[in-house]
Amino acid sequence: MTALPAAASDNPRLGIVLIVIGMACVSVQDVLIKQLAGDYPLHQIVFARSAVAIVFSFAFIHWEGGLTALKTDTPGLHLVRALLVVLANMTYFAALAVMPLADATALFFVAPLFITLLSIPILGEPVGPRRLIAVVVGFCGVVVMMRPGFGGEAEESSVVGAVLILPVLAALFYALNQMMTRRLGIKAPASAMAIYIQGTFLIVSTLFFLTAGDGRFALGSQNESVQFLLRSWRWPQAGDEWLFLGCGLTSAIVGYCLSQAYRIADAASVAPFEYVALPLAVFWGWLIWDDLPDAWAAVGMALILGAGIYVFVREQIRGRSVSRKRPLRRW
Repeated sequence: MTALPAAASDNPRLGIVLIVIGMACVSVQDVLIKQLAGDYPLHQIVFARSAVAIVFSFAFIHWEGGLTALKTDTPGLHLVRALLVVLANMTYFAALAVMPLADATALFFVAPLFITLLSIPILGEPVGPRRLIAVVVGFCGVVVMMRPGFGGEAEESSVVGAVLILPVLAALFYALNQMMTRRLGIKAPASAMAIYIQGTFLIVSTLFFLTAGDGRFALGSQNESVQFLLRSWRWPQAGDEWLFLGCGLTSAIVGYCLSQAYRIADAASVAPFEYVALPLAVFWGWLIWDDLPDAWAAVGMALILGAGIYVFVREQIRGRSVSRKRPLRRW
């Protein structure tokens, strides 16, 4: 892999620009998937997205050493890591189909809190009382957003709670992926890791098509998330092919921008700018679906984001990076 020039290896301004571009593309991708969710199954969207993104990833790998960079001594490790990313995607997007974009985005940002907790048993790292309090505050934000006991009828409340837990599960899968990466020390160019992941998406979505592509498992279900996961494949309607193409293009841009940002700038400089995703999600939700967080959701979001930022800043002060050296996003 060609080394970056010295001047480019410490460029926080460019790193921040790349993070903001990457997170803007994440937000746009979420909008596109939410727009497609009413007519197409998730595995079809993922297949189309990954088919486009993997083409760009092969172009990027040319800059990072060529196809020889795909060689690895730990193929099983990369497979497990990719499957965790797939699970994070599936659970997050299943929620995105039926809940406001801003709520799903905020709930996913509990990932740094999970990483902090998991670092105790998995990495054996000490976590002080301040960070533990921040973790508790963040999870209180999750509880506030779920509003237990305020959902109306018990059945309706349980359904709402089940949907709201999906982005939290996505965050847990992502955190487990990060813990495994750090514990076992995966070393590979960012473009190679993107190809491993996009390839896994293609395989998993193809298996979904072979087993559930005719939609038989969705018959009779009124649950929108189940329909999104298991409805039958269909040929894109006129104009929708551009939405599928946009999903793939934004996925490729996200993978490159975030990976490159963390290569050329210190995590402490760029990571906080990942939280630009939340105001963007609020904006798109208001502009397209006329969704604005209510008072409970806004309080919960503030608690989650405040706790996440505090944990990250505290880790930088202590000279470690429990939050991450790699970007906190779904590929």
